[in-house]
Amino acid sequence: MGLFNKLMNEFVDIIEWVDNTTNTLIWKFPRGDNEIKMGAKLTVRESQTAIFMNEGKITDVFGPGMYTLSTENLPLLSTLRGWQYGFHSPFKADVYFVSTRQFTNQKWGTQNPVIIRDAEFGPIRLRAFGSYNFSISDAKTFLVQISATNPDFYTDDINEQLRNIAVSRGMDAIASSKISVLDLTANYDTISKIITDKIQPDFAEMGLNLTKFLVENISLPPEVEAMLDKRSEMGIIGNLGAYAQFQAANAIEESAQNSIGGNLGAAGMGLGVGAAMMGQIGNVFQSNQVSPTPPPQNAGPDVPPPLPVAADYFVAVNGKSEGPYSMDQLSQMAFAQTLKGSTMVWKKGMAGWVAASSVSDLSDVLNNVPPPLPG
Repeated sequence: MGLFNKLMNEFVDIIEWVDNTTNTLIWKFPRGDNEIKMGAKLTVRESQTAIFMNEGKITDVFGPGMYTLSTENLPLLSTLRGWQYGFHSPFKADVYFVSTRQFTNQKWGTQNPVIIRDAEFGPIRLRAFGSYNFSISDAKTFLVQISATNPDFYTDDINEQLRNIAVSRGMDAIASSKISVLDLTANYDTISKIITDKIQPDFAEMGLNLTKFLVENISLPPEVEAMLDKRSEMGIIGNLGAYAQFQAANAIEESAQNSIGGNLGAAGMGLGVGAAMMGQIGNVFQSNQVSPTPPPQNAGPDVPPPLPVAADYFVAVNGKSEGPYSMDQLSQMAFAQTLKGSTMVWKKGMAGWVAASSVSDLSDVLNNVPPPLPG
């Protein structure tokens, strides 16, 4: 009985693969030095393909099902062996199981920024990443060209090559799509379809099928994103002149609130300086505006004359020239007592600096200041 068991152990009579992994592409049946008994049972489960290889050559391929091995379902191996009909000799062959299931959530991404040419911004650097799914569509092609005689072959063994294909072909597809950088986020589905069509032939050459390709993010360098944020802010702000005046008004209000209950002179100084700031900001934005077109010289009596332009004065503050200030601004400065009769002023056309009290234009400004409170 012991001799019989020993002889029986020399033969393999059940060939199958129970795959409990999520990343195995190819698994070689561990036959060792045992011979496969003619009449052995071969079980190929769904999402599997079994390939018999004899002396380095692929002989027979089996899809899902249960088989009793014989010369009838091993026609190529029988021919190579020279077996005659009805000959049931044990034989040696390498059996590879190929998983044809779908391998999901495989990652791809650019290790370094890729330069593409954008119609609006010119050459620009992009980063992108996402995921893809694939399956083995041609087991023989994949075994011959990719895994060869490796007894075990996993997704990690080919992922780097597939990622390189995805990045190289994918970024080229993005550039050729002519989609603006600003519109990429809204067209991820379109870009994914373009990249899928672009790299599917490369996968097919290896016996693979690209079942899904997803673009999850396309990003610009941080400095470019910061500039785009500034551009968006300016678009939201709209009228820069009105925005600057609004900011200056807020600064004046905050200064006045901080001075309540404190030094009234300091509060007045804050109001005067704030008014001066508003005048300077207004002048900056007014200088950037287009001047109105003067009326034609031969205009008739119905054309009104141009409005008079109020004179702007420069004011000496702590030994420095400040301004120019309009009459309204000077009135506010006089009310805050930063402009007094002894303050030196100058405007275009004057020979030199003079005291404000000696300028007739400023008499109304200085006389509107109330006298000091009694006591």
